[in-house]
Amino acid sequence: MRFASPENLLLLFLLLLLAVFYIWAIKRKKKLLERFGDILLLMKNAPQISFARQGGKAALILAAVFFLIMTLSQLQCGTHMEMMKREGVDIIVAIDVSNSMLAEDMKPDRIAKARQEVRGIIERLKGDRIGLVAFAGEAFIQCPLTLDYSAAQIFLDVIDVGLIPQQGTAIGDAIRKANSAFDKQEKKHKVLILLTDGEDHSSDPLGAADEAREEGVKIYTIGIGSSAGEPIPIINRAGERVGYKKDKSGEVIITKADEMTLQKIALTTGGKYYHASAGEMELDKVYDDISKMEKKELEGKLLMQYEDRYQYPLIAAIVLIILEFFVSEKRKVKAQKSI
Repeated sequence: MRFASPENLLLLFLLLLLAVFYIWAIKRKKKLLERFGDILLLMKNAPQISFARQGGKAALILAAVFFLIMTLSQLQCGTHMEMMKREGVDIIVAIDVSNSMLAEDMKPDRIAKARQEVRGIIERLKGDRIGLVAFAGEAFIQCPLTLDYSAAQIFLDVIDVGLIPQQGTAIGDAIRKANSAFDKQEKKHKVLILLTDGEDHSSDPLGAADEAREEGVKIYTIGIGSSAGEPIPIINRAGERVGYKKDKSGEVIITKADEMTLQKIALTTGGKYYHASAGEMELDKVYDDISKMEKKELEGKLLMQYEDRYQYPLIAAIVLIILEFFVSEKRKVKAQKSI
């Protein structure tokens, strides 16, 4: 035996208070009668009064409330085996971990904002598999496709700038690596969400997007950072900013979000481009599109399910309430025959 909503059992404390109230009320009635004289003599002169019946009615109400609490707590007893099926799509999230993601045009910085966006994606998932790809000058699979969202969160927490020694922003490599993580035998049910500032000069991201489209991958791009540009801070081991990156001529390097490239990547595969916002409205739009996609059966598990038995205490409560209604708190007194 178990309860599906055990938190409702706390209502038993209210039942205890109700029982104390009834005991107090009956005792108070007795004390009020004692003010008029001897209680036994008064009871003989008013034989219809019955404290036992009043206590019985109170007991019926208390029992009914008890069974109602059992009903609210969803009493379960007995088990059966049931095949549980999960449907969804495969989603790979590729996160840029290049040095430009340290820019602070998104607070506290671009990489922290990217992780926040991914957490928001994971929180919205309902039966979809998710995987993670980290990329900078090269890309690798940080977390393979999984239904274990807690594990995905753990892998996400490790992702940070400096995770990949080879610097750069190889968006094309990230798309190809993500494409390799999907099931090659399928030509649908596949989504890639790309979070980056979009600065890529060597990995042919549009060519990679075209390859992904042929494999049935739909790419949604989320731009992190502003198109106006922001310097790249230099962070020491203590986590303090000690300056900004400069080029060979000593000029401060300005990193700008390349929204045009990200828009082209998304359009190539039938996806959409969004700019990251503080309210994360773009995540709702992305997941709304994903939820409308055709689903596939991802997993079937034989799980033990408990049998609901809440209907029995509910019936008992109803019967007790009806019974209490018909039970009088006064004793029936037979009329004496006159001679």
